[in-house]
Amino acid sequence: MSDFAPAAEVASTRAALERLKVNMRVTIKGKDDVIEQSLVCLLAGGHLLIEDLPGVGKTTLAYSLARSMDCAFSRIQFTSDLLPSDVTGVSIYDETLKEFIFKSGPVFANIVLADEINRATPKTQSALLEVMDRGKVTMDGEAHAVGSPFMVVATQNPIDYEGTFPLPESQMDRFLMRLQMGYPQPMDELDILRAPRLGYDAIALNPVVTRSDILKMQALVGKVFVEDSVLDYILKIITATRTEAEFKAGISVRGGLSLRAAAQARALVQGRDFVIPEDVQEMSGSVLIHRLSLARQTSDALEERRAVLAALRRIIGSIALPE
Repeated sequence: MSDFAPAAEVASTRAALERLKVNMRVTIKGKDDVIEQSLVCLLAGGHLLIEDLPGVGKTTLAYSLARSMDCAFSRIQFTSDLLPSDVTGVSIYDETLKEFIFKSGPVFANIVLADEINRATPKTQSALLEVMDRGKVTMDGEAHAVGSPFMVVATQNPIDYEGTFPLPESQMDRFLMRLQMGYPQPMDELDILRAPRLGYDAIALNPVVTRSDILKMQALVGKVFVEDSVLDYILKIITATRTEAEFKAGISVRGGLSLRAAAQARALVQGRDFVIPEDVQEMSGSVLIHRLSLARQTSDALEERRAVLAALRRIIGSIALPE
């Protein structure tokens, strides 16, 4: 990396992230690891896919993250009849001005919650492709920037649930990370049961960081130092996936860059201005799992995810850590 992250900025970033964690723990009980990984994704400037069974807190996590920041927020409920223009916006002819005026859609926000994204048709899902990749929507040949920071937090139920459409590989690759919530521990679930039952939009969280704070933290991630031996370690991992017979195809160059960015962001979350091999190990699962698929056919999405993760862990375990 060309520049080093100033120590004072690293310290202030960690303090801001601690405020975010404390704020999110008000509604997300016993899931500190999931909270931390979602913050890593935010700092790395990526998009987050949260996949799990219904009712385990996917939407609540996304909403808590968004409400903890002083940024524009919007929610899109994906359904089978949702149109691409319902996501991106549409050009409307103005009789007074005698010209077409672009009316922006809900994707024009800093944090966009795409709820149950796999319930929409592939055509509507693809409407997010350009905006997730470039932060822009092109309409009638004119590009409209959605602003920054920009993060899509998408939730989805397992694809073998009735009435869902699998996300295409091209869109899966646009997500920096894929997380799984899982069931809470008994004591944490007891706290949830004791609390008043409220809809997620009734959650009252005050923002603890500003939009400019987020932009500064994201810029700082690129200054987190990555030593050549750690870069070589990342390369060995992604190269090994390309020769693994159990996988249909290996990790792309974009996947390698995503792993590096996530490792840098995790180092910053941990209060360091340099990446260690453990950062790479910790982020490998959530960054790479949705970019890999089995060569053999399986009828169960959860079974395939477990098999991919097991193979990935075996690969990482077989590669020696850099000194």
